[in-house]
Amino acid sequence: MKVLFVSLGCDKNLVDSEHMLGDLMDNGFTICDDESEADIIVVNTCSFIADAMEESIQNIIDLGSYKETGNLKGLIVTGCLAQRFTEDILKDLPEVDAIIGTNSYDELLNAINIVLEKNGEKPVIKKDLVGLPKDGRRVLTTGGHYAYLKIAEGCNKRCTYCIIPYIRGNYRSYPMEQILEEAKQLAADGVKELIVVAQETTVYGIDIYGKKSLPELLHKLCLIEGIEWIRILYAYPEEITDELIQCMASEPKICHYIDMPIQHCNDDILAKMGRKTNKADIMNIAARLRKAMPDISLRTTLICGFPGETQEMHEELLEFIRTMKFDRLGAFAYSKEDGTVAAKWDNQVDDELKQKWQDEVMLCQKDICLSNNQGYVGRTLPVFIEGKLPEDGVFIGRTYRDTPSVDGFIFVNSDIELSSGQYVDVTVTGFDEYDLIGDVKL
Repeated sequence: MKVLFVSLGCDKNLVDSEHMLGDLMDNGFTICDDESEADIIVVNTCSFIADAMEESIQNIIDLGSYKETGNLKGLIVTGCLAQRFTEDILKDLPEVDAIIGTNSYDELLNAINIVLEKNGEKPVIKKDLVGLPKDGRRVLTTGGHYAYLKIAEGCNKRCTYCIIPYIRGNYRSYPMEQILEEAKQLAADGVKELIVVAQETTVYGIDIYGKKSLPELLHKLCLIEGIEWIRILYAYPEEITDELIQCMASEPKICHYIDMPIQHCNDDILAKMGRKTNKADIMNIAARLRKAMPDISLRTTLICGFPGETQEMHEELLEFIRTMKFDRLGAFAYSKEDGTVAAKWDNQVDDELKQKWQDEVMLCQKDICLSNNQGYVGRTLPVFIEGKLPEDGVFIGRTYRDTPSVDGFIFVNSDIELSSGQYVDVTVTGFDEYDLIGDVKL
């Protein structure tokens, strides 16, 4: 039978999807990419913010139509929307045949078998948010030369705007031996870049080893033959230790890049968010990172229009951005999520103003990116080739500064043919706001 997967939301969701794909292929299913031919469609959903929920729901509705126009025999919904809104899905989306919770994706095959028995039962499988799903083989969907390496589930932080701990559970680290075995298999399959992810990577191991063990894990990952780059995402600033900084600075395989979500800079807003840092803390950790690794690329994310934010606080944020000169920055308008503390507050910011502030933040960052990119002209950087634009005769690549899907590219001119996953040195010759231009150094 043919199964089609739609994986929405974050890279951590994508890892779950890749494990589910591996399980189904091991049990005789064929993966397809044509909705009209699929016997089973699985939608791995996101519900982090309102826009993500709307995207998930629309995908479910659109794909459900293939019961009439295609071969579809079962539509399975899993992921965060399934965990959070089970009863609503059963009530309002009759095209859905089974629901799998966030900690139960290893039960997908069981759910599909029940659906195919055609006894009218709509299985709902939602294990308690403790322990970890049983992971099997992964089928990579990222092109083969890079892969996300998920090291933990859940989160112990209780930020007042965030629903994730309630739909993913408390922080649960994967055993180091299991992570290393998966990483070795990925390397054997041709993966050259590991992107380390979790809801928060920096507290890895504290639940099972009694201490922050990310530096130890990184040192061991660096020993794996075939891995060229290791990239760290979702490092909360208050948890970044001197040991982690030293590890990053001393290991040649670890990219001088870190994703450090800060959400805001105003001390009152940070306190209301339930964050564990203030502006001075954030500036201090950024300075320590830059001192140890002068070429480090700092990425962050911000929330615009949090309840109680004022124009003065927004102006403070803009000035902070201009001072910090983050290499990469994303901004989101605050999303009022039912079940979170902040959603109950009265001092909500108008939607139009939130969007205006978000636009102003991104415009401010655009100028900073342009200035930062100008500083790379004349430098030679290692680049992973991602593909080619035949109509333009140029190749697309990523430097150490670029996480797939969220950062920029480097457009590479080359007299020789390059292939995806190839590792080459490129001399930067030009730039725009978010991307670089360069020539292969022969």
